Amino acid sequence: MHCLSSRSFFAFVVAVVTALVVLPARAQTYPVRSVRIMVPFASGGPADIFARVLGQRLQESMAHPFVIENRPGAGSVVGTDVAAKSAADGYTLLMMSNAHTVNESLIPTKPYQLMREFVPVAPVNYSDLVLVVHPSVAANSLRELIDMAKAKPKELNYASSGPGTPYHFAGELFKVMAGVNIVHVPYKGSAGARTDVLGGQVHMMFDAITTMAPNVRAGKLKALGTTGKTRSPVLPEVPTVSEAGVPGYEAVIWLGIMAPTGTPRPVVDRLNAEIGRVANNAEIKESWIKQGAVPMTMTPEAFGQYIREDITKWAGVVKAAGITAD
Repeated sequence: MHCLSSRSFFAFVVAVVTALVVLPARAQTYPVRSVRIMVPFASGGPADIFARVLGQRLQESMAHPFVIENRPGAGSVVGTDVAAKSAADGYTLLMMSNAHTVNESLIPTKPYQLMREFVPVAPVNYSDLVLVVHPSVAANSLRELIDMAKAKPKELNYASSGPGTPYHFAGELFKVMAGVNIVHVPYKGSAGARTDVLGGQVHMMFDAITTMAPNVRAGKLKALGTTGKTRSPVLPEVPTVSEAGVPGYEAVIWLGIMAPTGTPRPVVDRLNAEIGRVANNAEIKESWIKQGAVPMTMTPEAFGQYIREDITKWAGVVKAAGITAD
């Protein structure tokens, strides 16, 4: 009996030691095959653009392909649900944004809960948005646009990449703070929304500066305000929405990486370190800042707290404004 107990104890010790050795080894050998980055947004938007930059850099540093898979729909719910149901082995990652933190309260019936189905890995960057209008819109300043919207309630409309996305909530926040009634026109992705604003089918849109600035410079759209606290170095001639007529207004889009719950912690830590190296790379920093995107770095724990605080913030906005996903 004593001998059996000793053997059992020895086996237990061996199992514990093996686990302690295998887990770090798993992080050192990861990845051994291609990794999928699920982007639950359409191609051409900031999440897609920065996912591809990040994937290329990770592929170079980790010696295996990082493949971008776009699965847009339902304001990011479709692709996110696919990622949530994937194996928790580090070979499926989710490129997420503050659309996800909004959806926690905006779409309570979605098939997953963000902080239950996923673990935080690392933030990527944040960008200001820009309010653009089609040249056919008579307003040449934000003040003129607000006056026009107040004089003609529900006659002006704005496009977004879907309910709950940063573009949608930038518009809803503008409506509340400017005291205007403009109609939301949701799309399945930012590319479709952008195309119809450029074509004049929709009057205006809050969009990422990183993707919209070239259209502004080409004269295809008029920029009436940027959404940060200070003017964007990308469009320095354009005033902020706050200084142009809606004091205190601020809205950004931020991006980050999460993984299915159960992904081994050493793998999460390895990815956090590698993504942090990309964000801190001098060449990447310079390139992103020129595009209006500011790199972010945090530990998984700090990023998790950042996400939880954002969920709480937008839940308050959804409730106070009575916003629905319809």
